[in-house]
Formats: sequence, structure tokens, C-alpha cells
Amino acid sequence: MQPAVPGSADSVDAAALLQRHALAGHELLAGPGPLSAGNSGQANNVRVPGLRSLVEESWQRSVQFRANPDNPEAPLAMDQEELEEYRRQHPLATIMPVIHRLLVLPSHDSGLLVAVGDEVGRLLWVEGDAVTQRRAEGMMFVAGADWSEASVGTSAPGTALALGRSIQISGAEHYKRSVHPWSCTAVPFHDPDSGALLGVVDITGTESAVAPHTLSLVEATVAAAQAQLRVERLQLAAARQAAPARRRSAAAAGRTASAAGTGSLYRNSLQILGRDQALLSIEGRTVALSARHSEILALLSVHPDGLSAEELCTLLYPGEGTSMTLRPEMVRLRKVLQQLSPEAVPGSRPYRLPMDLMPDSGQVLNCLQRGAHRIALEIYRGAVLPRSEAPGIVELRDRVSSLLREAVLTDGSADALLKYAELPEAKDDVGVRIAALKLLPPRSPKRAALVADLERLETELSA
Repeated sequence: MQPAVPGSADSVDAAALLQRHALAGHELLAGPGPLSAGNSGQANNVRVPGLRSLVEESWQRSVQFRANPDNPEAPLAMDQEELEEYRRQHPLATIMPVIHRLLVLPSHDSGLLVAVGDEVGRLLWVEGDAVTQRRAEGMMFVAGADWSEASVGTSAPGTALALGRSIQISGAEHYKRSVHPWSCTAVPFHDPDSGALLGVVDITGTESAVAPHTLSLVEATVAAAQAQLRVERLQLAAARQAAPARRRSAAAAGRTASAAGTGSLYRNSLQILGRDQALLSIEGRTVALSARHSEILALLSVHPDGLSAEELCTLLYPGEGTSMTLRPEMVRLRKVLQQLSPEAVPGSRPYRLPMDLMPDSGQVLNCLQRGAHRIALEIYRGAVLPRSEAPGIVELRDRVSSLLREAVLTDGSADALLKYAELPEAKDDVGVRIAALKLLPPRSPKRAALVADLERLETELSA
């Protein structure tokens, strides 16, 4: 069969057929069957005839999240004051001029909206056609609203983040019925250096929002914005390296610009997955930490309200650690951070980080919370500080590892299970391999390696 030509009668008929199938699927959502929004325990692997597989899987996740298809509005996640402060500090703020030039300006009087959201699906900017913007307010497609799959079910921004790929959602394919008059195209935005997920860029409107050229346009815009972000970082790094005195002046100017709304080029981060010594990145400068300093910063990053000396000692030392043991470690850590950035030096009473620091383990947990286990697997490079015996680190390590395994076993595809099985912590995991074997087609060439693995494990267990 020849593919339908976009804009032809065949493509129009195919689109109409997809919409009919999607509307029929919504009757299943409203009814008493296993895909019903009130029957989350049986949603997996339920087929909806004619629905695209990626939409069907997204609906199943939406049911698991107990998203309400009849709620007309998305929830508001941030008020105006919180939103403005968060936008100023977000790495995507610096590339908004590129988005504005390539997408927002052409969208005026076109019936289209351009939305940019963060990595967990909260919309930070919604701009474009004024009439369409007022209409979209009725379903709370506004800056500050949460459009993740966990909150609103299937939508282009939320599902693109869940899958980590470009996606188009049309009309009744949306899980929420109030969104059926709309169509949208969304592309995830990844950090051009680290690959970390920073957010999503979306076009929303009528049928033209899901035209093939719309997807190409958004993908090209994201690529241009990523290139611009990399250029600005290289220029900043070169300026810092070439002129230390000017660097201090530029840093001060940068802080002033940030307060004025320019935004940071970097997301301050702590890489603790699959490594014994953390990598700390602040404002584009990266340093490797000692094992003990890695543990301290990891614990402080997951306790943003701070920890007393006694609390930190309890989480840090497996034996009888005291504040006398902790104090010299904190002095040494402060010296390291002072050289990296004076603004990163922890306070005391309680010990607390003065800036947001995103550990990669936190990104994994955020992805798992919204059902994006595939992205979580991409970020996950191994256990949290695998050799650490600090009680707080052991607890965090077990939590991240167990939640990831549970998500992959519950919702994962065969490919996700096979990818998980490659992790060091899963080298002897019989359950994961059996689950993957059940999902693989009978003639898949990957089955032989799995069977050999299971036979090896059975022999080792018998011995």
C-alpha cells in the first residue's frame, strides 16, 4: 500500500478514521471496562482498536496515574510570583529569544500557540496568537500549569517528555476531553552538553499544528536553540579562561542580569549515579569531589531545608560519628566550593545549600514519578555512589534502584527490560530476564542470549 500524501484525500480520510477510533476509545474510558479511568489496576496491555500504539500506551499510563479525562482544566502548579522567579533561573530562559524569533513571531495571527515547559511538564511560557491564547485559557493551557501525563493524561508536551522524543497528538487522541478541539506538536529539549532533559517546546492550535512541516519546524528550532546555548557557553568559558579579572566582573554582571530576568546558562548539578566520586557542576565549572564530600553534598541536595549537625552525622557515618568528626570535613568542603563559586558554600545551623542543586538521582526520581521510565533509564548510569556505606546514601541508593526496577517491570517494554538487565546491579536479576523473555516475539534473535543468561544463573544458584 502506498503511503497517503499529506493534504490528499487519502490522508484526510486516514486522519478522520483515527479520530473515530479515538472517540470510540473514549467510550471505553467512560465505561466499566479495564481501561476505565476508575480501574487503574487493569489498564496495562488493554487494546483499543485503531488507536496508535504510542497513544494507547499513553492512555494506559494516564489511567495508572488516575488522571481525570473529564476535568476540563489542567492544575496550576505555580502562582505568578513563583513562576517569574523560576523562569529567571531556568536554563531555557537564555534561549527564549531564539524560540521567539523562529516560532513565536510567525505564530501571531496564525491561530497557533507556542509553549515552552520544564522537564516535569510545567508550562513556563505560552505565547502566540492572542485570540487562541484566550481560548486556551479555558483548559488552563497557560504559563504555570502542569501538563505532565500524570496531571492531564495524554498531550503532546507531557507525552513527549514521557517518551523522550518528538510527538504529535491530534484531537480526540488527547486523554482529556476538553482538549479534543486542539492538536499539538512537541519536541523535548535536551542539554547540548550533558544530554539531560531540560524541557519541551510545543506548538498548539488546530489541524495545522500537526502538519508534517510543523514537526520539522519545531525540531529545527530546538536544534538551533541547542546550538545557540552551546555557543554562549563556549563564549562564557573562553572569557573566564582568558581574563580572570574580567571573569569576576562578568560573574557579578551575570548575577545582576539574572535578577533582571536573563536566566542562567546552566543547571547546577551533581552526578552521583554509577560513580564513587561525584562530579559537581556549577555555572559551567565542574570539579570531582572526594568520596566523603560526595556523600555530604548528595545528602544536602536531597534535604533542601537543611540538616542539623546531628542529623547529618546520623545520615553520613555508619558508626558513631560526631560533630567533631564532621566539622573538619565541612571546612575542607567549603574551601573546595569557595574556589568553584562563593555562592555555593553551605550555610550552617542547619547545614544547608544556598542554591538549588539537581542530583542526577533526583532527575531519575522525577521521571519515574511522571511515568517516564524510558528517560529514567537513559539518565540512570548505575547505583548512587555504589561503594558508599553512609546510611543516608544507602537509603537513597536502594530507593532509586528499587523504584526504577519496579517501573521497568510494571510498564517497561522488552527493550527497556533488556537495557535494565545490562546494569551491574541487574546482572543476576532472574525476574527481569523472565519478564523480557515473555515480551519478546517467539523468533526474536535476542531470546537466545536471554535463555543462556537464565541457564547460567540457574547453574550458579544450584551450585
